[in-house]
Formats: sequence, C-alpha cells, structure tokens
Amino acid sequence: MSQSGSPAKAILYAFLANFGIAVSKLAAALHTGSGSLMAEAIHSFADTCNQVLLFVGLKGSEKPADEEHPLGYGKLTYFWSFVVALILFSLGGVYSIFEGWHKYNNPEPVTGIWIGLSVLGGAIILEGLSFYGAYLEAKKMAGEQSFFSWLKTTRNAEIVVVLGEDFAAMLGLIFAFFALSLVMVTGEPLYDAFGSIVIGVLLIIVAVGLVIRLQGLLVGRSAEPALRLLAESIIAEKQGVARLFNMVTLHMGPKVLLAAKIKLDANLTVDEAAHMINEIEVELKASRPEIGWCYIEIDP
Repeated sequence: MSQSGSPAKAILYAFLANFGIAVSKLAAALHTGSGSLMAEAIHSFADTCNQVLLFVGLKGSEKPADEEHPLGYGKLTYFWSFVVALILFSLGGVYSIFEGWHKYNNPEPVTGIWIGLSVLGGAIILEGLSFYGAYLEAKKMAGEQSFFSWLKTTRNAEIVVVLGEDFAAMLGLIFAFFALSLVMVTGEPLYDAFGSIVIGVLLIIVAVGLVIRLQGLLVGRSAEPALRLLAESIIAEKQGVARLFNMVTLHMGPKVLLAAKIKLDANLTVDEAAHMINEIEVELKASRPEIGWCYIEIDP
C-alpha cells in the first residue's frame, strides 16, 4: 500500500479554504441578517480552528520517544482529532441549532439575498476543491486498495476528520443555499431558520460519527488487516519458525507496535535463533515501514 499521501497537505487545503470562506460568510451574514449564513460562518471559523488543532496533533506525534513516553507521542493525533470532533459538535452543531431556533422564535427579514447566495455559491466551489484535494491525498494513501475499503479500515485520524468535515461543510452549504433560495422565492424568513437547524443536525451527526470512529483509536486498535496478514505470512513462512502461536499489533499514531510469540525449530542454536529473529524484524520493517516496534517471544 502506498503511503505517499500527505495528511498535512489535506489539512492545509482545508485551512486555506475554510478561512477564506469563514470571512466571506461572516460579512454576508452581517449584511443580510441570515441565520443560515451566520450558522455557516460559525461552522467555517470552527473548522479553521480545527485544522490548526489537527496540525498541532500531527506535528506533536512526530516528537521522539523519551523516558516518560517510550513508545513516542503518536497518539496525540487521535487526541486532537477527538477534540476537533467535540468542537464540531458543540461550536458547530449546537450553535447552529440555537441560531435557527432563535430565528424561528424571532423572525427577521432577510436582506441582500443575492449577496448571500453569491457567497454561498463561491463557498461551495472552494469547499469542493478542498474536499477534492483531501480525497486525492487519501487516494494516494489507499494505493491499490479501493477508496471506500481503505476509508473503513484506515487508522489515519487526520485524513478521516478532514474528509468528514469537508463533506459536512459541502452539504451544509447546499442546505444554506437552498434555504436562502426559498426565502427569496417565498419571502418567508422561517425557511432560513429551518436551514440553520438542519445544518446543526447535520454537523452533530457527522461529529458523533467521528467520535465513534476515534474512540477505538484512543482505546487502542490493531493495525489494518492488510498489514496483519502480511506480517503473519512473513513470520510463519520464515525458515526456522516451526509455528506462529499469536501476533498482536497496536497502532500508536502513525507507527505500529507488533508483538509475536513463535516456536522455533529445535535444532537451532541460541545465536542462530537471535540472528533469525533480527532478520524477521528487518524484513517486517522493510515491507511495512510504519512498523515502529517489533518484539518476538520464543515459546517451546
């Protein structure tokens, strides 16, 4: 599987798009008085902050291991991705519903609708480009594996969060555009309030989905199936290995810890056994560079 895709690039695409969109939405929301646009502006500012947090987690995970953290800081990516999901739920989803409910109970006329629709149209294009950029990076990471199959099994939290955010943002923009269009056609401002509420519900659904996905990574999840199968075959088929009893893998951020219990041929000397185990480790790391630690236990 190719690992040439860059989560950092996907985060940068999303950051640049969201920041530009957030400023334009806020200006249009203040001019038009649209609740849907204000909800979208808050959503985009939250997403911009989220990209910063994802980048902090990505860079933090690259810190070298130390005495207090012998397996490194890889899981920081999961922690900050989890925080991002919570922000998307609270600042994005809950606020959007609150804004819609407020507009529903206190309806106000929406002015300058063409300005709002123009901003939303441009935002849909920018968000689409951001999503497409993240998709291309994800496709590189998936390699020969189908994209949706890879998306179900990948342990890369940052790219999953960016794709989820961008997808939710595009749908939210479409809902806001539709709501403002209804206001323009009917003259009824309540459609704007309904649009804000729908956007909030959408963001909460995406945030809950991300939280469910990330909780397994925070608790500790095994490596992807393709890596496990490859590692098992390398160990079991190594000359001198009589049997592979068990193998455990655990993702520590971008790196994987692998531990295995094996039975060796009885005629091997201690030096031969140690040399063979070293060869297994070298072969495993050469075939899958994301394997950061390899511990093999001999059992008769």
